[in-house]
Amino acid sequence: MDARTQKSELTRAAIVGAALDLAAAEGLEAITLQAVADRIGLSKSGVFSRVGSREALQKAVIEEYGRRFIAEVFVPAMLAPKGLPRLNEIVRRWFVRMREVEAHTGCLYTAGAFELDDREGELRDHLLGEVTRWRAALRRTVLQAVDAGHLQADTDPEQLVGELSSLAIGLIHDTRFLRDARAADRAQASWERLIRSYQA
Repeated sequence: MDARTQKSELTRAAIVGAALDLAAAEGLEAITLQAVADRIGLSKSGVFSRVGSREALQKAVIEEYGRRFIAEVFVPAMLAPKGLPRLNEIVRRWFVRMREVEAHTGCLYTAGAFELDDREGELRDHLLGEVTRWRAALRRTVLQAVDAGHLQADTDPEQLVGELSSLAIGLIHDTRFLRDARAADRAQASWERLIRSYQA
């Protein structure tokens, strides 16, 4: 990679990072090329030349959030043995991330869902696709735990993933809105009680 290409990629990463910060603070709809340009000291045309339209930048923000989320929560958990140990590690890392990162920045999956839930369009569809992929990864992990004999054979993966997602939404609410420093501990205790009800 030559120096010019590397600089261009670093600039694009800075643009997307600034837009992600803006989305965390004010929502996805707050992202504009001008607002991001002002944050990082570029011209509006300089931002456009690297990311394209406002809509393309909004989508890039959703993708970057997902990349960071998967890198911190899902990928390291793959080192745990398949089945319940892996599922528990995913949940543990997810709750830790909420306590240590999203307590301060917000959860784009949750905040974005509430922001876009009554709208139609490509941005909503893009966020829905990211959230759907994450829930599909959770379902696969649940099914692996069933196949390993760790969870009851009649476990409904959709039900368990829905219950887990409800815990996560409750956690972000209590962490961000109630500013409850023990919210993650309570969510972990709730998860442990929930998963015991499914164990074989």
